Amino acid sequence: MKDSVKIAMGRFLKFAMVGASGVTINLGCLWLFREYMFSWIDSEGLRINISLFLAIFLATFNNYCWNRRWTWLDRKENAGKGFWKQMIEYYTVCLFAILLQVLFTNLLLRFMHYLPANLSAIVLAGFVNFLANDAWTFTSRRFLRKP
Repeated sequence: MKDSVKIAMGRFLKFAMVGASGVTINLGCLWLFREYMFSWIDSEGLRINISLFLAIFLATFNNYCWNRRWTWLDRKENAGKGFWKQMIEYYTVCLFAILLQVLFTNLLLRFMHYLPANLSAIVLAGFVNFLANDAWTFTSRRFLRKP
C-alpha cells in the first residue's frame, strides 16, 4: 500500500474518532437542550431546531479544535493560517454538512425517534465534511504550489 494511502486512511480514522467525540457532544447537548433547557417552548419544531442548532455548533467547535490539534497537525503550520482564520474556514466548510444534517434529521424524524435520526444524519454529512476540510481548510501550502 502506498504511503499516501496509508496517511489518508490514518487521517480518516483520526477524523472518525474526533467525529465520535463530536457525536457524543451533539447528542448529549441535543437531549439536554430539548428535554430541559428549552422545554418551555411549546412548538416541537422550534424546540428541536433551536436545540439542534446549538448542539451542532458546540460539537463542531469541539471537532475543529481536535482536528486541528491531532488529525491535521502535520498541515497546521504549513497552511500558514492562524487559529481564527482556519476556524472560520472550518465552519464555512461545515456549514454545508450542518445544513445536510439538519435536512436529513428532519426528514428522518418522520420514521424514527429524533436521536437515531440525528445520528444517521451525522454519519451521512460526515463524509462531505471530511473531504471538503481535507481539500481546503487543512491543505498545506506545499499542496497548493505548482511544481
